Amino acid sequence: MTSPATAIVIGVGPGLGLALVRLFAKSGMKVAMAARGGERLEALRPSEYGDMVRAYPCDGTDPESVEALFTKVASELGDPGLVVYNAGAYKPGGVLEITPEDFERCWKVGCLGGFLVGQAAARRMVTRKQGTIIFTGATAALRGGKGFANLAVPKFGLRALAQSMARELGPEGIHVAHVVIDGMIESERHGHLLEERGPDSLLKPDDIAEAYLQLHQQPRSAWTQELDLRPWVEKF
Repeated sequence: MTSPATAIVIGVGPGLGLALVRLFAKSGMKVAMAARGGERLEALRPSEYGDMVRAYPCDGTDPESVEALFTKVASELGDPGLVVYNAGAYKPGGVLEITPEDFERCWKVGCLGGFLVGQAAARRMVTRKQGTIIFTGATAALRGGKGFANLAVPKFGLRALAQSMARELGPEGIHVAHVVIDGMIESERHGHLLEERGPDSLLKPDDIAEAYLQLHQQPRSAWTQELDLRPWVEKF
């Protein structure tokens, strides 16, 4: 069972992940929304799309969990034509204080998970010679900042993974893109920043999602490998 109209979003929370799920479903795709924590995920599932959107618990850092996700989605919704890896983890701290356990956890979620999901997606897409794989990056993928080693290292690695996959899989008909989110995403906890900076000063999840959908819809004669998104007030 295959269907290019199926999407998988790994790392779904109430912000960008959910915005991606809603937009993909609105555009006519069947969508598998995946993350750790089945009850929390099911509570986020937009019910207005019925069975077009289904929730799947998945640990992106566990090869068996990732494979089980893709196998179950294939049987219930169809093999995906679009896969987004949106998971990440970050615990602030300087290099003198970061514990090996925290460093490893952030790397596993931010980078290893991207490899496992990207590989699982590519193995299924390569047989059809089509598909899109998108990785959510950050400013930290371009430069490491003070106190941000736990974020920069996995994001650097994820960007390198996306570049290698794009060069290898592009000739196979698979579009691999990396999106640099250069700024803070609007959320309830960042509401005070909107008051300080003004309207549209933070990235809106729905607007980011539109860019992801556009990447998926690009003709292969003009593919984007890396896209950077930032609000108009952001310095760069």
